[in-house]
Amino acid sequence: MSAATSRRPSMLERRSSAMSSRRPSIDPSRLVPMDKTTAHTGNEFNVVFVGAGNIMFGPWNHSFRFEHKLGPRLKVVALIDPAIERATTVLQKKCESFVRSAYENTRVFKTLEDYVNSFDRKSPPQAFVVGSPPMFRGTTKPGRDIEIQILNHFPNVALFIEKPVTTGPSEEIEEAFKVAKFISDKGTITSVGYMLRYLKAVQMMKQIIDDNNLTVMATIARYATAYEAIAKPDWWNKSKSAGPIVEQGTHFCDLSRYFGGDVDISTVSAHSVEWYENAGHLSKQSIDETAIPPEDRVPRVTAATWKYEGGAVGSFTHLVALQGHDYSCELEVYADGYQLKLVNPYVQPVLYVRRPGSDLEESHRFPDDDPFFSEISVWIDNIEDIEEDPETAQILCTFDDACKSYELTWAIREASERTRNLKRAEAAPIQA
Repeated sequence: MSAATSRRPSMLERRSSAMSSRRPSIDPSRLVPMDKTTAHTGNEFNVVFVGAGNIMFGPWNHSFRFEHKLGPRLKVVALIDPAIERATTVLQKKCESFVRSAYENTRVFKTLEDYVNSFDRKSPPQAFVVGSPPMFRGTTKPGRDIEIQILNHFPNVALFIEKPVTTGPSEEIEEAFKVAKFISDKGTITSVGYMLRYLKAVQMMKQIIDDNNLTVMATIARYATAYEAIAKPDWWNKSKSAGPIVEQGTHFCDLSRYFGGDVDISTVSAHSVEWYENAGHLSKQSIDETAIPPEDRVPRVTAATWKYEGGAVGSFTHLVALQGHDYSCELEVYADGYQLKLVNPYVQPVLYVRRPGSDLEESHRFPDDDPFFSEISVWIDNIEDIEEDPETAQILCTFDDACKSYELTWAIREASERTRNLKRAEAAPIQA
C-alpha cells in the first residue's frame, strides 16, 4: 500500500467528511427547549465575548443561552469592548446573580490585542463569540479583520459570528468571501447567527420537503416593519446602517436561500418606493428625517425577484409601513402539490401546510421554541463532538453561506437604486 493511500486523514479532512455525511437540516424533535435541557458535567468551557452590547447582554442576550447550555462549566475568560465602563457594568450585574461563577474571573479588555498580550496561558479560550457591530468586522483590512486576527492568535478556537457578516460598501463583498475562505482553510468550527434556520417550524418545512422528495418551485417572502417604534437615527441612514434590506431583511433573504438554494445574482431585479414619492410619505416617524442627507434616506418599500441556480424563482418584499410595535413577516415555499407558509417567525411561529389531496390548510404551532438557544446549542455540541458522531446536528449556516446571503441583500439594494435613479432622472429636482 502506498504512502498516499495509507496516510491517516487530517483533523480537517475527518471533520469535513463528518460534516458532509450529515443532513443540512435537523429533526425538529431534537430541538429541545432551553428549560428542558440539562447542562452536561465535565471540563470548564472557556469562552471570550467580543462586544458588551445588545447582542451579548441586551434584547438578544446570547450570554443567557450560554449560561443555560453550559451551566457551571461556563467560564467567560474575557469580555472585549472599547466601552470599558459598559462592559464593567454588565459584568457587575452578572456577578450579582446566580451565574456569578461564570463571570467572577472575567477580565475586561478594550481590544483583542490587549487580550492577546495578557491572557492567562493556563486558561486558553475554546471559543470566541463575536457580537461587535458588523461594520467593524468581516474583511481582511486592518481594524476590520477580527475573525482573521482571532484565528492567527488562537488557531484552534471555534467562532460564533453574529449576522450580517459585515456591512461595508458593496465593493467589499469579495472581502467577506476572502474571510470565509480563510476560516474554511483553517478548518474552524464556525456558525453565523441566522437563527431562523433553527426554528422548529423551519426544520419541519425542511422535513416535509425531504421526506416527500420535493423540489422547491418558488419562495415568496415578506417583511413589514413597524417603523413608528424605530427611534434610532442610524437605522434611517443608509450610509450608517447599510439600509433595511442589508441590515434587517437579511434574515428573510437568508431563509429564502435556505429553501431555494444559491441565487443567480445576475437575475436579481428590484424596485422601490422612495421617501420623496407620494406613496413613501410616513406620518409617524419618531426621528427627524430632514437631518439625514436625502441620498441616504431609506426606501419605504423594496420589492425584488430573482432566479435560483437550481431553477426555482424567489421574491422578497420589505416594507417600512406599519405603525405600533408588532412586525408582520411571512415566508411561503411552494413545491408540486405543497404550500408551506411560515407566519410570525420572530414571536410565535405558525406553520400552515397544504398537501396533495386536500384544499384545507393544517396548522402547526411551536410554543416556547427558542432558535437562539438551538443555534448556540448545536454549535457547542459540534465543538465538543470529539468522536465526530454523525448523529450530531449540523451547524446550519457557515461563514461562506452567510456571505452569499449578504451578497444577495446588496444585489437587491443596488438593483432597486438603479431603478430609483432612473425615475429621479426623469423627474423634477427633489427638495430635501
